[in-house]
Amino acid sequence: MNTMTRRGVLQTAAATGLLAATPAVLAACATGGDKNDKSAEGDKSNTNPLGVKEDASLEVVIFNGGFGEDYAKAHEAMYKEKYPKAEIKHSATQEINKTLQPRFVDGTPPDMVNNSGSGQIDFNGLVSEKAIVDLQPLLDAPSLDIPGKKVRDTLLPGSLTPSTYDGKTMFLNYAYTAYGVWYNEKLLTDKGWQYPKTWDEMIALAKTIKAAGIAPWTYQGKHPRYMSWIILSMAAKMAGPQILVSIDNLEPNAWKHDAIKAAAEAVRQLVVDGYILPGSEGLDHVQSQTEWSKGNAVFISCGSWLESEQKKVTPPDFKMAIAPTPSMGSGDKLPFAALRGTAGEPYMVPAKGRNVNGGLEYLRVMLSKKGAADFTKKTSSLTVVAGAADGIELPPGLTSVTKALAASGSNGFNWVYNSFYRKLERNLVDAACGELMTGRATAQQFVEQCQKGADEIAKDDSFKKYKRS
Repeated sequence: MNTMTRRGVLQTAAATGLLAATPAVLAACATGGDKNDKSAEGDKSNTNPLGVKEDASLEVVIFNGGFGEDYAKAHEAMYKEKYPKAEIKHSATQEINKTLQPRFVDGTPPDMVNNSGSGQIDFNGLVSEKAIVDLQPLLDAPSLDIPGKKVRDTLLPGSLTPSTYDGKTMFLNYAYTAYGVWYNEKLLTDKGWQYPKTWDEMIALAKTIKAAGIAPWTYQGKHPRYMSWIILSMAAKMAGPQILVSIDNLEPNAWKHDAIKAAAEAVRQLVVDGYILPGSEGLDHVQSQTEWSKGNAVFISCGSWLESEQKKVTPPDFKMAIAPTPSMGSGDKLPFAALRGTAGEPYMVPAKGRNVNGGLEYLRVMLSKKGAADFTKKTSSLTVVAGAADGIELPPGLTSVTKALAASGSNGFNWVYNSFYRKLERNLVDAACGELMTGRATAQQFVEQCQKGADEIAKDDSFKKYKRS
């Protein structure tokens, strides 16, 4: 990829050896190297509940993607203010796996890692090999600046679900992300078009848009899994979110559910009827999103990092807005307003870091109201800290996200198979979406290919299996 933002390129990872480490490789993490430096432990107190030694050094490694690294430097300054004797080593990279895997293997990892991007180290392997610590001490510690609350009580509902393995929270997903269909609100207003609430209305509007000389849709062609988010969202609305739990648990024939097939057929109609921007198949996420920002396509599937990722190329009069995926029909079990929302952008504390307590304390700084508000100001992204964005002037896209989340309320949903089994989404479902979005596969072939991939994971003993209730 020429521009590595928050969402990286899997093909680049494969070509340069950045694919996620297997559990066999990570086995050395659990056995090699020294334990964390016990001399870095201090006495616990009300003001120091995690027992941080005030002069212990702290090493922080950040993924240098769409969020940049300025927010992390601000968090480090907050940590330094509390522990002025601590030396903080900061670094940022676009290649987490390539940079840090050797250090995990020899037992000398940093104290806190933002494990993100296409070169992310596989969490399944990290968890199964006990290479990262359970965050329970952090979550049970008092909030840094929200009186009377533990850290876990300050978080938005569902924030810990994607990072919980067999009841243990193994990493912190910090950015609260909404997923849906994005468009330019100004364009729709100027044209007198209404965002469609059903898929039939979407197809009807797509016909009108195409007649106006604009491509109705584009997608991240080299990462076609972005369109699987539309498929699964519409299927969950149609049949209820329990089908997502079945997928997460690798249940037999979960992907072959009639609702998933129907949603896949609906999305495929965009291809069959010529409603996709020509050439989208060959575009990476930055290129396709840039075409969208230029007004060459009306709709695109993405998460709420989109506004931050595109801010350098978005015209001043472009008013970004997110909307839920359209309903399949009046018989849907979830309302149109139901929105996929989840915590993303993972941060972890390596078990063999020299200052584990400091790594946990750094996360407590991030989860303070001050730390979370500063992140939102710098990145135009929400965090998992409830109420941290109150009173902050937000850009149009993020304003629309807050409204959409409020409208969704208790009807929000999510899936976590992509966290439990990264290969399933990044390799197998991604490939199936590629075939679907180019018309080379039917909806039936799509669900069969996805199910085949899920079955491969289920039968592969090298993957530790997890159950979601």
